[in-house]
Amino acid sequence: MSRGGTGATPATAALARAGVAHVVRAYDHDPAVAAAAGGYGAEAAAALGVDPAQVLKTLVASVDGDLVVAVVPVDGRLDLKALAAAVGGKRAVMAEPAAAERATGYVVGGISPLGQRRRLRTVVDAGALEHPTVLVSAGRRGLDVELAPADLVALTGAVTAPVAAG
Repeated sequence: MSRGGTGATPATAALARAGVAHVVRAYDHDPAVAAAAGGYGAEAAAALGVDPAQVLKTLVASVDGDLVVAVVPVDGRLDLKALAAAVGGKRAVMAEPAAAERATGYVVGGISPLGQRRRLRTVVDAGALEHPTVLVSAGRRGLDVELAPADLVALTGAVTAPVAAG
């Protein structure tokens, strides 16, 4: 099931409970490196030696007042209009970091789409399905989990849509 890793998080516990094959990938998180790399996800891709298109960041937005999770490649950005459309909404804005942390139970830079405190509607960028595996945060900075994108979609109850912008 799981290989590698350094301790359980709600995300890795959710994967284990579901019996989903995954690999926990740890790296030494350094805030200065993350800032220089262009963010936590870019730092993870570089540290793990993985194509940034295969490493996904978890963002929380407010769509018509409801929090929604968007999972997009770290080398792209979230198209808020596309996100709103994907969930049948009119307008999306990025959530305040404190609201994202309260809803998910994770800190910014370590928000995982898996094992969240409160299950939020989730949209995974359709491009994720082009990869045999993807990496998402395992619930803390310096810890990612690699799994099949179909498993990510199934476990989060996500819809897939083209929500990433170059």
